[in-house]
Amino acid sequence: MAAPVEKKVTAATAGTYVASTGVLAGLEAIEDHAQLVSFLPPALAPFVLALVPAAIAFVSGYRARHTPRGVVE
Repeated sequence: MAAPVEKKVTAATAGTYVASTGVLAGLEAIEDHAQLVSFLPPALAPFVLALVPAAIAFVSGYRARHTPRGVVE
């Protein structure tokens, strides 16, 4: 059985996705060169491209070693 995903990993993934979508949408509006995803509708391209760094953040956060927490008294 797979281990549950920690909240910090989920938050990092969501934050990366939102930030990437904003940056890519801005670049798309300024540059208007989307050869990488030319098969997608222009309005959908930033959302699809933002999945790449979000997936990288999720995998790296999930695979990172975590420091065990001691007993708090």
